[in-house]
Amino acid sequence: MSDVEAVPLDLLDRRTVRVRARNVAIAAVVVAAALGGVVSLFAGPVGFVTTLVIVAVPLLVLAWTESRKTITLRGHEVVARALGSRAVDVHRATRLELFVMDLRGARTINVLIGGAPKGKAITVSLAMYAGTGGRELGIYSLRRFADALAGNEDTRALVLSQLVVAQLRAEARGEAPPNRPLYQLASLAPQGRMAQRLQPDAVAKFVAAL
Repeated sequence: MSDVEAVPLDLLDRRTVRVRARNVAIAAVVVAAALGGVVSLFAGPVGFVTTLVIVAVPLLVLAWTESRKTITLRGHEVVARALGSRAVDVHRATRLELFVMDLRGARTINVLIGGAPKGKAITVSLAMYAGTGGRELGIYSLRRFADALAGNEDTRALVLSQLVVAQLRAEARGEAPPNRPLYQLASLAPQGRMAQRLQPDAVAKFVAAL
């Protein structure tokens, strides 16, 4: 397995991830300190410290974990590493979902893959859009990911593979982001929901019409 090429599937570069994690850590301490101050009015210094620990520590651990997280494609396995590692065989995946995250004006379109060998699930972010621009996985990473999906006989995997291929073709033609399939799919998700799962039938119809 060590000879298999590791293709990065991280949408954001390491510097951006570290900055985001740092901001989350700072926000966690500020919020925890504010809540601790309120509690200390009734419970004194012990209440302040207890609240600080209960609120801040889990968020700090989450921020630290996210700052270390990487996702790679090794052959036909997606591998996520942070504190430990998880792997999902794309060819044998039984859970294949496309969903959109809408957070602070930016929409991220993701694929959730779950199943063998250990029943784990990993989320791969394909693109993030804000306004008429955004960030997308690199061409080579998308191509390899599409190939891995095509090796799964599940209809949902084949549809997702065709979607990624259509995205690559649009990019090769020099289409602006609003004219690319991933942008258009992200735009179809209703507003006001932080996470929105796209129905497989709707995605299949969208891809068939491309």
